[in-house]
Amino acid sequence: QVQLVESGGGLVQAGGSLRLSCFVSRRSISISDMDWYRQAPGKQRDLVASSTSGGRTIYADSVQGRFTISRDNAKNTVYLQMDNLKPEDTAVYYCHQLSGGMGYWGQGTQVTVSS
Repeated sequence: QVQLVESGGGLVQAGGSLRLSCFVSRRSISISDMDWYRQAPGKQRDLVASSTSGGRTIYADSVQGRFTISRDNAKNTVYLQMDNLKPEDTAVYYCHQLSGGMGYWGQGTQVTVSS
């Protein structure tokens, strides 16, 4: 069974940075589209950033210029570098893998940005 394990969340002050990691087991990310989503309390889960298997990256308007998605195929890990964090970035961040028509989710990691 494919497993995605996120790490790197935590509490940070506004203007600070965090780097999230998502390690994927049992299925190569090199042939997968990899995404980061986030869900704030009482809100829907929204796409934050996407990295396609073809090398294209997509960002939500709210994080464009502040967040960077990247991947290390050799380590089967995808990253989300988050800079200039704002209180509205507070949410649980989820890693998502789309492979062979199937979607897989991690358990999520909490990011809290204090003002």
